[in-house]
Amino acid sequence: MPPYPRHAPSDPPHDPAGPWGPREGQANPSWMGHVDARNYVPAPGHQGRPVRGVLPPQMAESAGAHRRYRGGAAALTVAGGVLAFLSLFLVVPFLLSSTGTAGFAGGFAASLIPLSVVLLAVAIIDRWEPEPKRLLLFAFTWGAAVAVAATLLIQPLFVLTFQFSDQPDLQTYMATVQAPIVEESAKSLGLLVLLLVARKHFDGPVDGVVFAFTIAGGFAFTENILYFGRAIADPSGAGGEFAQVFFLRGVMSPFAHAIFTGTTGLIMGFAARRWHAGASVAAFFVGLLPAMFLHNRWNSMGRGFLLEYIVVQVPIFCLAVGGIVLLRVAEKRLTRQRLLEYSAAGWFTPAEVELLATAGGRRTVLDWAAGYGRKQQMKDFLKAATHLANIRQRILSGRDVQLHQAEERRQLQRILALRAAVAGAGQRQP
Repeated sequence: MPPYPRHAPSDPPHDPAGPWGPREGQANPSWMGHVDARNYVPAPGHQGRPVRGVLPPQMAESAGAHRRYRGGAAALTVAGGVLAFLSLFLVVPFLLSSTGTAGFAGGFAASLIPLSVVLLAVAIIDRWEPEPKRLLLFAFTWGAAVAVAATLLIQPLFVLTFQFSDQPDLQTYMATVQAPIVEESAKSLGLLVLLLVARKHFDGPVDGVVFAFTIAGGFAFTENILYFGRAIADPSGAGGEFAQVFFLRGVMSPFAHAIFTGTTGLIMGFAARRWHAGASVAAFFVGLLPAMFLHNRWNSMGRGFLLEYIVVQVPIFCLAVGGIVLLRVAEKRLTRQRLLEYSAAGWFTPAEVELLATAGGRRTVLDWAAGYGRKQQMKDFLKAATHLANIRQRILSGRDVQLHQAEERRQLQRILALRAAVAGAGQRQP
């Protein structure tokens, strides 16, 4: 059984780097992963059997590396789960006291609708290189519980710091100053934890957006329970207030928090390419500025809400969508180039790269593998190839090169094992 469908001709490998370094436009196929030519190193050569053959799996080494790879995510998830559980002792009583039991139940159910929309967007953005579900769960619980608890604890300090004799002035201050500063800081702190502790999974701006959207989706979910629950519990509303609040938050602005925090995730994702703790912390503070600004502008809309929503907020949303599309395109181009470098070293054929590095090619190989009952093995192979491309990008950043090259060697051995699993260990090609 051949390891791949015959989708494209298999040309002889060529070295895109040449004997001295990458040619113009090859090391940097897009603006996403800029590489200094001085840091460019060729991909390690493949010294085993030709990749068209069934390669012997190196299961002992690759399995051990895989367990270590998952260990950090597991530890972070457990720690985040404990922190989220403790946070619930503050968040849940606050919600119940503000909404009542019926309001809480109704608000919870209604909040699932905009949450589903945001998580669906996360799933679409994250399809190319899916993040570990444990880390996504950590991100969601951080937003839904930890960030909300932090906001509830810090919020009174702002009230005590600034004394207002006029209640409307206090409400305006809390909405336009306190909320942007405290809420965005609390949400984005989860991004910083992910970047510092689980940096193997936080490879670039797309990852930053994915984690930021997930954190923000969790935060908005809890916040919506509060707003929806209050409207449901209001005896004078007769359903009209709930409909208005739901339309405003659930229909017109389900992505508001996601866009705010997404700007921080984007900036921190670019910093992740540098693979430096100091740059990550600096990006955290820099990324907070546009998030706070956008949050402030949203909460500052008053009587001219509808006009500003159409003229300002809708274009911001469209810009965010366009930016995410560009990120996805750049991510695919970068993956293709890095895999071509491994192809030149003998790990893949050029035809395989075209299948592995394009959305259409991936669908082709998944459908083909499903016909042989090996769809899951092919999914694992696709994820491993994409991760390998990201490892190479980190190597070419010029920082911690030896550490990443060791990780690269382990991943290449895993690629061999997964290739054998897809092709069927022990079988010979016709």
